[in-house]
Amino acid sequence: MKLKILKIASQTFINLFMVIFSITCLFPLIWMFYSSLKTQKEFSLDIISLPGILHFDNYMEAIKVGKMHMFFGNSLFNSVFSVVLIIIIGFVIAYFLSRYNFKMRNLIYVLFLFGMLVPVHSLLIPLFIQFKVLWLLDKRFTLILPYVAFGLPMAIFLFESFIKSVPVEIEEAAYLDGSNTSTIIFKIVLPVCRPVLSTILILSFLNSWNEFPFALILLRKQSLKTIPIGLSNFNGAYSVNYPQLMAAMVIAVLPVIIIYLLASKRIIEGMTAGSVKG
Repeated sequence: MKLKILKIASQTFINLFMVIFSITCLFPLIWMFYSSLKTQKEFSLDIISLPGILHFDNYMEAIKVGKMHMFFGNSLFNSVFSVVLIIIIGFVIAYFLSRYNFKMRNLIYVLFLFGMLVPVHSLLIPLFIQFKVLWLLDKRFTLILPYVAFGLPMAIFLFESFIKSVPVEIEEAAYLDGSNTSTIIFKIVLPVCRPVLSTILILSFLNSWNEFPFALILLRKQSLKTIPIGLSNFNGAYSVNYPQLMAAMVIAVLPVIIIYLLASKRIIEGMTAGSVKG
């Protein structure tokens, strides 16, 4: 009887702890949203209280004055093109690394994985000098190059691990039916990799969307800057309009929240896919 009571008490404590932990995680987002509907005076008087009247003008000012629509479009352009290139290039490389045993195969694979260990900030100055010499600064595609380069190691690692778990007999049967290599790769193997494909898509998009150092160093034109840089423009020399900043932050995090809510389970499934081979 005592053991049963202790078990119920421990389970109740765990549930209570998880509820409190969830509230602490959700409250900053809720606070940011309703703070974006306050006036500057209301926010200065009490940063926690709810707004008396909903002021949606902060969003209009964030778009008109802060040019959040321009930064949003630039981030979307860089993120979408980076994700497409990471998936295509990473999948093809991972397929040949997992299916073919050629000379220096292990060395090439280790070099790609080594890219996951290199700190991004350590390459800012060398990359800036390289881009300056090659006249690659302030171009529409400038940020796509480092985004793809730093996104490929993770994509190759996940794709290669998953493809190894896919039976080779599927491809052999396709060869016997007259399919060529490109058909097998993109129409047979790629659809099978859907779980890990979703994970790579989500993580690559989030990394590109939230990236700050490269966008700060490699771009000087205001028309090419991304959302993380655009948010810094709301900080004045002596004061900050926090409700407008909150409105801009809501616009910035909205795609991230939507993607996470729609595909959070896919991330876990993709990260564990291929780890156990049946």
